[in-house]
Amino acid sequence: MSKSGQSLKEALQSVFASSAIIIALVISYFVYKYIMGNPVNFEGGNPEGSPMPGNYLGIIYKGGMIVPLLMSLIIILITFTIERLLSIGRARGKKRLNVFVKQLQSLLSDNKIEDALNSCDVQKGSLANVMKAGLHRYRALETDTNLNKDQKIIALQKEIEEATALELPMLSKNMVILSTIASIAVLIGLLGTVLGMIRAFAALAQAGAPDALALATGISEALINTTFGIGGSTLAIILYNFFSTKVDAMTFKIDEAGFSLTQTFASKVK
Repeated sequence: MSKSGQSLKEALQSVFASSAIIIALVISYFVYKYIMGNPVNFEGGNPEGSPMPGNYLGIIYKGGMIVPLLMSLIIILITFTIERLLSIGRARGKKRLNVFVKQLQSLLSDNKIEDALNSCDVQKGSLANVMKAGLHRYRALETDTNLNKDQKIIALQKEIEEATALELPMLSKNMVILSTIASIAVLIGLLGTVLGMIRAFAALAQAGAPDALALATGISEALINTTFGIGGSTLAIILYNFFSTKVDAMTFKIDEAGFSLTQTFASKVK
């Protein structure tokens, strides 16, 4: 992929990320306000009262205004999980990476450069893009009479490194969003927990009999936000580690294929 194409793709990715976050916030607010906060979910049709028995929408609504923030984090997490699955799937290409690397190694050992290029066109993906750039440079260096052997090897290594540098950012794109959610979801949930406990203790501190409704609301707010925060953070950590493992595996295969190409060139060039 060219640098201009890479820049355009990064710009589109940034627009997508910003739009996804804003849309998630809007959706979460409307779900919280008009679905969870629907009067039919509460006794006497009053959202300020107790939820209907067994009505989980009403129960979650009692978590307070921290709930839509946590809901938006979960929606963002789901959105970028899908985006990462699709992006990494495209980056892997059509064949399994192990099969593709072995095929390239076999073609290179037979000095079938054109067949290797055709194989990259069929495979597509990040590894194929890197190898295609390296193979084009390989072919050009074979007939170059101005450079000695060591200079040719260095030039080929540089070409592979530059192609890899263009591909790797797209593999890890938006991973920072997953890691951020893993960090802040539990903190936002803890904030909701503290606010709920403040409300609960305020109900207990009233003169005379405690306000049972306010006490129950405060405890509900604390527990619901704790659940959302811990659940969202745990899921984000699992997904971040899952995708990090996938990216590391692809990076290793790119390095392996690049090393094979360089070694083959070094053994054949004069």
